[in-house]
Amino acid sequence: MTARTATLPAFRRAAWHTSADTLRLPGPPAELALVPEVVAAADRRWWEAEAFARDAGFRPADRRKLLAEALDLFADGTVTLGDSLVQGPTEFRAAMWATAGVPAALVDRWCALLREALPEAGVPDGRVPDGALSLVSLPGNTFSCLESVLSEAARSAAVWVRPSRREPWSAARLVAALLAVGWPAWRLGLYPAQRRTLRGLIRLTDRQIVYGGQGLAASVRGAPHLTVHGPGRGCALVPPGMGPSEAVAWLLPLVAGDGGRFCTNVRTVVCPGPGADALATALAEALDALPTDPAAPWPLTACRAPGEAERAAWGVRERLRPGDRLLTRRPPTARTGAGDSDVYALPALALLVSDDPGHPLVGHEVPFPFAAVVPTSPAGAEAIATGSLFVHRPPEGPA
Repeated sequence: MTARTATLPAFRRAAWHTSADTLRLPGPPAELALVPEVVAAADRRWWEAEAFARDAGFRPADRRKLLAEALDLFADGTVTLGDSLVQGPTEFRAAMWATAGVPAALVDRWCALLREALPEAGVPDGRVPDGALSLVSLPGNTFSCLESVLSEAARSAAVWVRPSRREPWSAARLVAALLAVGWPAWRLGLYPAQRRTLRGLIRLTDRQIVYGGQGLAASVRGAPHLTVHGPGRGCALVPPGMGPSEAVAWLLPLVAGDGGRFCTNVRTVVCPGPGADALATALAEALDALPTDPAAPWPLTACRAPGEAERAAWGVRERLRPGDRLLTRRPPTARTGAGDSDVYALPALALLVSDDPGHPLVGHEVPFPFAAVVPTSPAGAEAIATGSLFVHRPPEGPA
C-alpha cells in the first residue's frame, strides 16, 4: 500500500489553506502548500480592510502570557496543523529527524533556548505594540530563529512567517500552538513561498527579518525596515600560552555544538603561529571521534536532500589553497540507518598556511561542524576578527 501524502498547509486570512502549487518535502511522503505573490498581495489588502476593524486591543501582558503558553505547547503538547494533521511531541521530533535530519536531543535543546529567549521577546508594560504587519523569513538550519517570530508577535499588529522550504514543520507548529492558546487568528500568517517570492513578501509588509546565506542576504537588501541575519563567520581567538588540550576542551563545543548549524558556531580558529599545528591536530582528532549516533553528547545532524552532504563536504575541499591541509581523517560523508538512509557530512578541520582574511575557508559556513585553524600574528587575528559577527574569547564566550 502506498503511503498517504500529508500536505502541510499555509495559514492565511485567519484560516488554513492548501494550494495547487506544492513542494515535495524530504523524508516520508509530504508536501508543502506554497503561496504565490499575487495571493499574498490580495491577503495584504484583506488585512488592511478588515484587521483593525476587529481589533479590540491586545495588551503586552496578555501577549506574554499567551506566548509562554504557546511555547509549552510547542515543546511538549499536541497541536493540529490544518484541519486534521494532529502532531504530538513525538510526531514533531520524528518529522524534524525525517525531514531535516535534526535529532531529538537538538529539538529538546532548541525548545529550551526558545523558552530562555521569551522574556526578551515581550513588549514592556506601558509601551503599546505598533500597527505594523511584520514578516519573518526563517532559515532551514535551526528553528531557534523562531525567537524572532516571538519578538515580532509581541510588538506588531500581525506577523507573517515564511518557513524554510527545507524545514517548515517547526514554523507551522508554532503557528498552530499560538492559535490553540487563543492568539487572534488574523494576527498570524504562515506563508510558505519560493525564494523568488520573498522580495514580493518584503514589499507587502511593513517590517521584515530575513535569515539566510550570503547570496540570499545580498538579494534582498534595500527595504527601509529590513533586518538581515546573514552569515555569522564566527571565530575564536586562542590566547598565547593556551595548551592544545585546554584549547580543545574550550573549542569543541563551539565548533560542534548544535550540529555546527548555528551562525554563532566557530568556523575560524585564530591561533598564535608556534602552537597552531599541535592545536589543529588535537582538535581534528576530537572531531574525528564524534559519532553519528543521534543520542551522542554532541549530536550531528543528517542531510536529507539528495547530494546535500556531498556538496557541503566538497565545498570545503574545493576551497583549499596550495599548502593548506585537511587534518580530519574520516571520509567526507557517512551513511547509516536502515538502507543507509541517514547521510552525514562528517566534521572537518583544515590547517591554513595563510592568514589572509579573504581566504575562502575563513568564516566558511556549512551545515556541519567545520573549522579552519589559522596561524597568525596579533595583527592578522584582528583582521579576521573584524570580519566576524561572533568573536569568541576564553572564558567569556561570544562577544
